[in-house]
Amino acid sequence: MRILLTNDDGVNASGLRLLEEVARRFSDDIWVVAPLEEQSGTGHSLTLTRPIRLRRLGEKRFAVAGTPTDSVLMALFHVMEEARPDVILSGINRGANLGEDVTYSGTVSATMEGALAGVKSIALSQAYAREGMGDTVPFAAAEVWAEKVLGPLLESEMPAGTLVNVNFPALPPEQVQGVRVCRQGIRDYGRTKIIQRTDPRGFPYYWLGLGPMVETPGHQTDLEAVADGFVSVTPLHLDLTHDPSLAALTARFSPR
Repeated sequence: MRILLTNDDGVNASGLRLLEEVARRFSDDIWVVAPLEEQSGTGHSLTLTRPIRLRRLGEKRFAVAGTPTDSVLMALFHVMEEARPDVILSGINRGANLGEDVTYSGTVSATMEGALAGVKSIALSQAYAREGMGDTVPFAAAEVWAEKVLGPLLESEMPAGTLVNVNFPALPPEQVQGVRVCRQGIRDYGRTKIIQRTDPRGFPYYWLGLGPMVETPGHQTDLEAVADGFVSVTPLHLDLTHDPSLAALTARFSPR
């Protein structure tokens, strides 16, 4: 099994090193093609207005001066063009990618690009408590549970145009409750906050912040699964069509 590893935290991120350790338990044909620098929040963006540069860091290891999507495209159509990967693993991200995070996440977007190319693709992210910051984010849950989650997923068939989003809770591994397959949640959009501060020269600048999470009945989403101490496994698909609206809109535009 040929496995491509990528991420959005950058080629030197600790989560990527951990993912490589886990991936080598399944295969010895591991390739790394990841962004040169952190690309968190870039979503499914492409670099179109400047050249993309590729740096070879070692055997089967490359850094791309671009986004996670750029990295996957460079891997599929250049670095690994002669023998494409069987699987793309993206992560392990520093921070959860839950609910609508999947629309912003470079980690998840890398697997979206893989799914578009017909390659089995899995995104993995490690949640952390507010006191965990930067390189101090603990990956203990992912370190123990990633292999347990990836085993069944690598053996499973994935329908065309789909991917899987995995999130590990911010808990010591022995406190993780298990694995819960669940749907994607949606947070309350009103919880967004704009935090204003002033720089040393007196000019204002801003940070995007989030308020408390809003729960849903039955705790059926990835948001609550991770909050309840489970590893969340969420199948996603690329077809964004809202089927229930098709008939109503067709009627609107039908001749009367």
